[in-house]
Amino acid sequence: MKTGLLVLAVALTTPLSSEAGPITTNTALPVHDGELIVRAQGKLLRATGDPGRQDRALTVWAVPTVLVYGATERWALFGVIPYLDKTLELNTSAGRRSRGDAGLGDLRFFARYSALQWDSPGETLRLAPFLGIEVPTGRDDASDDLGRLPPPLQLGSGSWDPFLGLVFTWQTLGWELDTSLSYDVETRANDFELGDVLRLDASFQHRVWPRELGDGVPGFLYLVAESSLVWQDRSQRAGTTDPSSGGTTWFLTPGIQYITRRFIVEGAVQLPAVQDLGTGALETDLIVTAGFRVNF
Repeated sequence: MKTGLLVLAVALTTPLSSEAGPITTNTALPVHDGELIVRAQGKLLRATGDPGRQDRALTVWAVPTVLVYGATERWALFGVIPYLDKTLELNTSAGRRSRGDAGLGDLRFFARYSALQWDSPGETLRLAPFLGIEVPTGRDDASDDLGRLPPPLQLGSGSWDPFLGLVFTWQTLGWELDTSLSYDVETRANDFELGDVLRLDASFQHRVWPRELGDGVPGFLYLVAESSLVWQDRSQRAGTTDPSSGGTTWFLTPGIQYITRRFIVEGAVQLPAVQDLGTGALETDLIVTAGFRVNF
């Protein structure tokens, strides 16, 4: 799985203060004109199930920090700064070894526009397209005593990769529904081209406490249920297709949020319900997410 997928959703899930929002998927809720939001998450991905003799096991820690600025009532600007730590354990002729790297990954910048908005008492609908670019700031030429690290272990791709999508949100006082469709275009660098990524996401958040709204409530507790269907095309190396790359994964994600006027704390676990991957590819065991948001 492309590591950028772990951090893109973090940037897009930025609801207003004192409101729920998705944890791993996207929202179309607006950002107030002149408002600044800082969001940070810690994500752990674990992938195993190697059918070969190397018995590979991949661990990725991702800590994306997101800055969001409301340029106008309809335009919001996003910047994502990811810190990554990737480790691959595998059997070699010299015994069990670890390969990997840690540091700054590729930065992502994009803009989101509220194209459609409909409001009524206690209810709102939003539709918002977004467009952005991933900038090759992460190191893409790291090596160890076994040679150059393979592209999945590099911190950066070395390529300029555009992405775009569309997000729909329907919010009431008691619950919120978000759906999104996005596409990442991967370009060539270092004679390697990662497969393009298409994903369809949905999130439902339901307030479970307090049951009745009123004055003096310090915060709100929401339960969250999310679904992510991710398809990735096969990668190309020197014009040759990599049969171990690409495929389709469907994640189901339970989560929880505690929300106050100025900050939100949250956690979720992404569990693969279906994985149809390339020959010999590692299967994702789980992705654990914990984070917070602060509004200024």
